[in-house]
Amino acid sequence: MSSEAHPEPSLQPGSGRQSGGPSRHRPPRSFVLRGGRLTAAQQRALTGLWPKYGVDSGHRLLDLPALFGNRNPVILEIGFGNGESTWQMAQASPSENFIGVEVHRPGVGRLLLKLEQEGLENVRVACADAVVFVRECLADGALHGVRLYFPDPWPKARHLKRRIIQQGFIELLAQKIAPGGLLHMATDWQSYAEHMLAVMNNSADFVNTAGPAGYSHRPSSRPLTKYEARGQRLGHRVFDLLFARAG
Repeated sequence: MSSEAHPEPSLQPGSGRQSGGPSRHRPPRSFVLRGGRLTAAQQRALTGLWPKYGVDSGHRLLDLPALFGNRNPVILEIGFGNGESTWQMAQASPSENFIGVEVHRPGVGRLLLKLEQEGLENVRVACADAVVFVRECLADGALHGVRLYFPDPWPKARHLKRRIIQQGFIELLAQKIAPGGLLHMATDWQSYAEHMLAVMNNSADFVNTAGPAGYSHRPSSRPLTKYEARGQRLGHRVFDLLFARAG
């Protein structure tokens, strides 16, 4: 948590962190910076609440015990959207710490407001490219778990390389998750679920907790969001994948 006033987090993920070279050499991003109108309350949150909850990342490893003021296990949530799951998980598990990473301003502002409203102290928020954040800001073995719920499926064949779940990213997560920690993914796109399962089955660093079944039932630790509940009413299937870090 930054001790200095931070008027507004950078909304250009990875800006200032590239080592140079033409943009054509940058790997494809797994997200798009979509437009979205900030409410006045969200804008005030980005200004006033960032010093309390915000993580000002850069070319440095974070001191997680100092960031949270304790040595509780740390869970990373990648792409929290509007933060609905984030604050609910934090509220239900006060003995765990949560870092949420998101690139979209309205969602960040909304979560900041909810953290203040609920009086939650075990959440910090980073506005950054998740891949860059994991690689540059987290020490090896620092995480008790990673949660990735409903990432952009990039369904078109020419965009499949943009999916965040790729072999290289799983290898990176394996470095950051301590042995026994859980990687929990969820998607309502069957093709992406099959892609996730194939990538994970090729990793020697993780063990599928569902065994031969492949997919798991939604654990109680993952809140049922309004979006997901609406999808279920429409007959959409949701796929949960839970993999434990081996070792």
